[in-house]
Amino acid sequence: MPKTNKAGQAIEDELPSTLQRSDRKAKQTYAKTYDSAIEQYDDERRAHQTAFASLKHTHEKVGDHWEPKDEYGPSDARAAEGGRNSDAPTAGGVDASASKKHLYELATRLEVKGRSRMTKAELVEALQRANDRESARALRDGD
Repeated sequence: MPKTNKAGQAIEDELPSTLQRSDRKAKQTYAKTYDSAIEQYDDERRAHQTAFASLKHTHEKVGDHWEPKDEYGPSDARAAEGGRNSDAPTAGGVDASASKKHLYELATRLEVKGRSRMTKAELVEALQRANDRESARALRDGD
């Protein structure tokens, strides 16, 4: 099912819930990439993966939504090393390429306990868990 209407705007109800709570640019990036990928691959799963890969170059997942990144670029080792053809782990929307300071600031916003003693890699993992919790909470509460 297309994610954009005839005018090229994202169809809100067709987007994943985390994107429904995100800014217009995130919605448009995902929707347009998805529609292009579905035409090219004719595979919903691959189109979804491609759309999220594109989104992760411009946005990072923060809690239950996506926010613009300070700098354009790959968000984790998998994106930097070849995408779906890479065995590198994904960071699930966390911008693992960001500075430790930035990750710490996000951990503070998301009230991650023990963040001051964490390494950069531990902050990435903790942020992934916090994002998952926030997304689950938002779905449960109907946000």
